[in-house]
Amino acid sequence: MDTPLLDRIAEPEDVKKLSKLQVIQLCGEIRRFLVDSVLHTGGHLASNLGTVELTVALHRVLDSPRDKLVFDVGHQCYTHKLLTGRKAGFAHLRQLDGISGFPNPRESVHDAFIAGHGNTALSLAIGMAWAKKLKGEPGWVVAIIGDGAFTGGMVYEGMNNIAALDNLMVILNDNKMSISKNVGAIARYLTQLRADPEYFRVNRHLSDAISEVPLIGPPLRAFLSQAKAMVRRAMYHSTMFEDMGFQYFGPLDGHNEEALERTLRNLCARTGPLFLHVVTTKGKGYPPAEENPGEYHGVSASSPGYVPDPEVSAPASFSTAFGKALCEAAAADPKICAITAAMKYGTGLQFFGKAFPSRFFDVGMAEQHEITFAAGLASQGMTPVAAIYSTFLQRAYDQIIHDVGLLQVKVVFAIDRAGLVPADGETHQGIYDPAFLSQVGIPTYSPSNYAELRYWLLRLLRPDRTGPQAIRYPRGGEVKALAAYGCTGRDYDFLQDPAGAKAVLVSYGSEVEDVLAAASLLAERKIVCSVCKLVKIYPFTEEFLHDLMRFDVVLFAEECVERGGIGQQLTACLCQLGWQGAMVCCGVDNTRLTHATVPELKAIMGLDGEHLAQTLQQALQEKEERL
Repeated sequence: MDTPLLDRIAEPEDVKKLSKLQVIQLCGEIRRFLVDSVLHTGGHLASNLGTVELTVALHRVLDSPRDKLVFDVGHQCYTHKLLTGRKAGFAHLRQLDGISGFPNPRESVHDAFIAGHGNTALSLAIGMAWAKKLKGEPGWVVAIIGDGAFTGGMVYEGMNNIAALDNLMVILNDNKMSISKNVGAIARYLTQLRADPEYFRVNRHLSDAISEVPLIGPPLRAFLSQAKAMVRRAMYHSTMFEDMGFQYFGPLDGHNEEALERTLRNLCARTGPLFLHVVTTKGKGYPPAEENPGEYHGVSASSPGYVPDPEVSAPASFSTAFGKALCEAAAADPKICAITAAMKYGTGLQFFGKAFPSRFFDVGMAEQHEITFAAGLASQGMTPVAAIYSTFLQRAYDQIIHDVGLLQVKVVFAIDRAGLVPADGETHQGIYDPAFLSQVGIPTYSPSNYAELRYWLLRLLRPDRTGPQAIRYPRGGEVKALAAYGCTGRDYDFLQDPAGAKAVLVSYGSEVEDVLAAASLLAERKIVCSVCKLVKIYPFTEEFLHDLMRFDVVLFAEECVERGGIGQQLTACLCQLGWQGAMVCCGVDNTRLTHATVPELKAIMGLDGEHLAQTLQQALQEKEERL
């Protein structure tokens, strides 16, 4: 692709050297490059197409890395990466040894902070701004926040603590939800006027002059101030931001780079805290993404057909299997409710939302509220199902303990994207929930195929089941080899149990496929072993524990953190029963996570068939040597 201007950008200073006409050309080149590149590698497309001009304007005005740019959510940072010398890296975007799909300080000095989860940027920016003040360092800290993040409470916690930070600027990238109305030419004119330094100079001098008028001066100044505030509130609906202590500007056209640049230069001549409201179009410049921004929020690496694959569940996936099974249960039980935190399609709840709209709740990017809200429903006899990605469930850890666990209310956690997840890197892995749910004492199930998912979900929702429960399942679809085993309705099954086996491989969920592969490799080496598939991964039944005690070596493999994971808890239980065998726990080393495919991640973690076979073979040898 011909991108002569973009090819010349090696650092932000190069962007500042361009003429106005060249800036327009550069924005066009960036947009064409993103469409071509991201559709081939996969990644977040629509959100990045919507922030091209805004990001260019920021780098034209600010001085990175002295000035800090904090993105929320971080997947809107692709233009920023292009303008900071990482164009070549897009050939391997979100791939092993390639660049991340999110900002990452380990990747570039221009990335202020890692940002994979939403509504964190303002709190981060406040901390950075205070650090600059305490150290006497110059420069702005700018938080670029999408409107979706304003559905989460952490943004408002941050706004309540901006104090008098004169080096803080917040930019609201409003691409969907109308927080304040754009009333046309007058609003644009007044925004431009209010952002002009000359306006502030005249306004300040006029205010000082009025104050000096005897008797009527101070009351008149107060009256004029109140009158202006009333006009602003009527036109901008901005009382919340101003009441929090911001100087509010906007809304501005987020695709007019010249106007954005002029406004940013004027604002940087002021002192903060400043709040700039920018209106953008998701998918700007690529008609399919403009028409269907949700479908093009994220796309997969695809053939020339370019099939959209958003953070939306595929037609055949665990997510859609869950959603259809939940509808089946809800049709028979009017107490069942479904809750999501801004992930209706990703969690397969679009079916429920359509069939039972009065019992469906999308609470926005507010996972803490989701869980406590579910606890409130459960306390009054309803049966809430909190459908949530594993990586986002950990944001509500305190609510799980305090609001669900203490009173043992019946909340069913439906945990999507459980286990290792491709491409998005360390921020989106579902590797903690088995550990912390078991430590809280919540019964947890991990089906390995659709039949088990449907059976156990319907069972957990039955009126006779009480207390909190969790069912977790991976991203994507079932594996044919695991689907073939169907569902026995048992808490665990021995898939292979040959006579004379001294070792057993135990796992759950999609990792069972790798355990079976390891058993096949060991069989080729004349090593006989059993294979056990867990469905109920916590708590363990006495029958299961006694079944394992007949083996000399137990290898437990899981897509969960090794320390504190299910394997280590199993080890403790077996030892308490007096078992004298050797236990090998194979889990995820969370210090080595990166963006890669799931098979690549498993190979890195030693959770693929070959590594598991080698690990068990070595354990058997060491056991024999000790005898």
